[in-house]
Amino acid sequence: MRKVIMKRVRFAKRRRLVGLSQEKLAEQLGVDRTTVIRWERGETEPQPWQRPNLAVALKVSVEELGALLAVGPEDVWRPIMAPFPNAADPADDLSAMRSFRLADRQVGGTHLYNAVTGYLQHTIAPRLFGVNVSVDNDGLFAAAAGLTEMAGWMAHDAGRDDAAEQHFHRALRLASAGNDAQLGAHIFASLSHLSHYRRQPEQAVRLAQSGRERLAVGQSHSGVQSRLFAMEARGCAILREEEHCTERLLLAERALEGEQAEISSPWVSHFDHAALAAEAARCFLALGQLDSAKRWTEQIVALRPADRPRSRAFAQLMLVSVLIAQRKIDEACSVAREVLDATRTVSSYLVLQQLEALGRALLGHRLKPEVAVFLGLLREELAHRRSLQWVPSS
Repeated sequence: MRKVIMKRVRFAKRRRLVGLSQEKLAEQLGVDRTTVIRWERGETEPQPWQRPNLAVALKVSVEELGALLAVGPEDVWRPIMAPFPNAADPADDLSAMRSFRLADRQVGGTHLYNAVTGYLQHTIAPRLFGVNVSVDNDGLFAAAAGLTEMAGWMAHDAGRDDAAEQHFHRALRLASAGNDAQLGAHIFASLSHLSHYRRQPEQAVRLAQSGRERLAVGQSHSGVQSRLFAMEARGCAILREEEHCTERLLLAERALEGEQAEISSPWVSHFDHAALAAEAARCFLALGQLDSAKRWTEQIVALRPADRPRSRAFAQLMLVSVLIAQRKIDEACSVAREVLDATRTVSSYLVLQQLEALGRALLGHRLKPEVAVFLGLLREELAHRRSLQWVPSS
């Protein structure tokens, strides 16, 4: 699959505007040219101590440098939208969906929210509601549902949960119009996840059960069935219903290992063993079973490749929570440093929020030298990320 390179277009333009080649800028800063190349590609970030000299070299303030280093939406849209500017049928829409999904895994949903909603507004809506209505109405409604659900997840990743809920409910109606029961059940699982995030476990369980009812009227889907059982299990864990939680997790595992449906909705995102392991880890963490939670989080980290930095970070941050609870503070700080390094180019309010929570959790151990050093590094990194946080428009 194609890797989306998130180039810092404005940063490179500024370097050229002040008459500096990559070699000259590297020479002024005392770094290798490859370091400057990696900055411009968005692969790495200049370290905090390098930024004042870099700002001087580019003749900007440190604050203006922060804006140049941010990957703005225009840097994201071009490599994604270029292959299909004139999508005309659901096959093209599916290509768009896959590209959005790939980019989302690499850089986070905050950057991509406007790109997806723009695609819905300018490419999907005219065909869905315009004069020349598509012949394949079901397919177009399903495409609209899949992309609208994706917009909901990106809004959630940007910290806009009210907008996320609206997108999910709209996607549910579109999936019904498109006669895609698998996608509809999948969207119920997304609504269940959102309810969990809002600390509404009873509602989350009800939504997951509604999703299983929706799936029962159409052709089954092993991944969606597994995800719905996992959502129920998480609710049972939070409600301290340990026996029911264990039962639902077992059903989720059996569903995932069951036979694949002959016809599967292409709009349903993949739910794999790593995703199930993440739900199991959340369950055992809620139940206070730290050893089990630790085993599951370590399994996720082993299964998630480095090119999935956000989902890998969520697993590592769960592992950090377990290690802190087990009072393995040195190990917790070591894993947390890995998260900081791996997520520097990921724009996700959820990651930022969890890093802030991590800082609060470590405050009670701040007298330990390694914790003090990490907290100092975390404060600098959080301040930098907050300054670059891009909030999608309404």
